[in-house]
Amino acid sequence: MDTEALRSFVRAAELGQFRTAADELGVTQQAISKRIAGLERELEVRLFTRTARGVELTRDGHTFLPHARGVVASVERALTAVRPGARTLRIDVLGLRTAQAVILHEYWRSRPGSRIDVVTLKVTDPWEAVAAVAAGEVDATFRTVTDPAGLPPGVDMRHAFDSPVELLVGPKHPLADAASLTPRQLRKHRIWVPGIAPGSEWADFYDQLVTEFDLRVDAAGPHFGDEVLLDILAESGDVATLVGARDRYVWPAHQDLRRIPIASPTLAYPLSLILPSANPHPELRGVIAHFASLPQVPENTWVPSWATRP
Repeated sequence: MDTEALRSFVRAAELGQFRTAADELGVTQQAISKRIAGLERELEVRLFTRTARGVELTRDGHTFLPHARGVVASVERALTAVRPGARTLRIDVLGLRTAQAVILHEYWRSRPGSRIDVVTLKVTDPWEAVAAVAAGEVDATFRTVTDPAGLPPGVDMRHAFDSPVELLVGPKHPLADAASLTPRQLRKHRIWVPGIAPGSEWADFYDQLVTEFDLRVDAAGPHFGDEVLLDILAESGDVATLVGARDRYVWPAHQDLRRIPIASPTLAYPLSLILPSANPHPELRGVIAHFASLPQVPENTWVPSWATRP
């Protein structure tokens, strides 16, 4: 059934005039008359009778009207759901406490009315996230592939921002009172990062970090969640971990955990955005522009070999 004919029928019934309905829908009165005549032939009933003031619904027309309204409303909802300018931006982040989610929240607060759905795909292989973008399951993902030449046609990867890394320790740790640290000062200290997934870009990040600065990064044991990790750090005199400077962590005051910046060089995790090459969601333009407004990392910053740049 012709949905434009249904829309014409509904507006003509509500306005009582073919001419007024035509003006509102941006077509000629003749087009409205043809659409409704075709609808009447398909239904094999008369929907309108003509009067001196316009048109009135027949009994069949009154019966048909609520059903036609329902169909037209459903079509409008369906179009809105997939129309890029109106559809909610669906974007994947690694976790809701990560710098990615924090930056998106800042963007949303700066742009009232922005429609963003922040999701976590719960996959560790970045190529699975790439496939989700290619399939349209998400509009973009904060993932990095270390070999962008392998991206499928229609998918791009661009630099988003760099997230400086900080050391997180409890009050008993020998580095707890430092105002800042260099990578050299971290040597021989146990840096515990549970849950490093083999094949992920962050696994490669830590591999390169260890090689470059001779650090002791320990990924042993399962990751029982951030709360357990923070409890262990608070009680330990020899365990530390690395966190992003913009990552959101909250702990009870009695734990007295300390976040210590790392400099000379600054260590930074490069974050990328993977998105469609053609017709990306319009909201992504604002998100990407927001990245450019973020404070830049110092010139003396170490990033892994696969880091992309604007």
